[in-house]
Amino acid sequence: MTDTIRWGVLGAAEFARNHMARAIHAAEGAEFAALATSSPEKAKGFQAFAPGIRLHDSYEALLADPEIDAVYVPLPNHLHVEWALKALEAGKHVLVEKPLGLKAGDFDAVIARRDATGLLAAEAFMIVHHPQFQRARQLVQDGAIGDLVLVDTVFSYDNRDGGNIRNRPETGGGGLPDIGVYAIGSARFVTGQEPVTITHAGLRFENDVDVLAQITADFPGFVYSGMVSMRAAPRQSLAFHGERGVLTLTCPYNANVFDVASLRLETEAGTVVTERWPAVDQYVLQVEAFGRAVRGEEAFACPLEFSRGTQAMIDMVFAAASR
Repeated sequence: MTDTIRWGVLGAAEFARNHMARAIHAAEGAEFAALATSSPEKAKGFQAFAPGIRLHDSYEALLADPEIDAVYVPLPNHLHVEWALKALEAGKHVLVEKPLGLKAGDFDAVIARRDATGLLAAEAFMIVHHPQFQRARQLVQDGAIGDLVLVDTVFSYDNRDGGNIRNRPETGGGGLPDIGVYAIGSARFVTGQEPVTITHAGLRFENDVDVLAQITADFPGFVYSGMVSMRAAPRQSLAFHGERGVLTLTCPYNANVFDVASLRLETEAGTVVTERWPAVDQYVLQVEAFGRAVRGEEAFACPLEFSRGTQAMIDMVFAAASR
């Protein structure tokens, strides 16, 4: 394999067309080389910015392509494990949209196959590659705000389209699988801590998918409070409240799409420091980090074990809500 990672994309998903395939095309050390879709019309949206891509009319054909080193899987949630395993069996590194699994145990087969093949398999949890999260992790763990007291977050949007895969139980829909991974994973990543118990899990369901979740949990060093919803006006924020200061991310999850990525640090001395990243594309950073990990230059910031931990907390939330 050359230093350039040659990527294929399984399926012409809208998110892939608008974000990840473009990020692969733009990233250093990466080449968007092939797309698997049976729809020539859908392929046109990708060819508009990457006219040289090869088209395959099936996922299997793309996985059999010897000119592909890695694949990105943006398929509906219930297909993620199946096609991650098939990609690894075909000798391809694989980056899978979150959530990779719908239960923590779903990750185990992919982790085992990753280890057996020596290939890289990871979940596309792009936020940990953004400098605002790298900076927040450093500040919190270095004690810039003192001992943590509370982590609180909100992430919401309004999606009432009954045909959308996020609103369909058979495709692994629901707010917690879609955006709960961010609300929960961000707290785990920055603090380095794992939940002890879920103290409140208020879930509202429509058509057998969760559309609103309000969660409180005890971590070893702080209380967690989070709300995610697919039935509310768009909003997102994340705050780390310590004994000696407060650190706030005003656009933690859709950086420079929802708003400009910004970190605000308030300390007990009355000082306020703001850092902004108006030009950073976290999807491009994710692709470049994946390539460096494939080439053995650095460890990937979001290994499957970390992603499994986020799903384990989501499993705890569902279990607490059913009691």
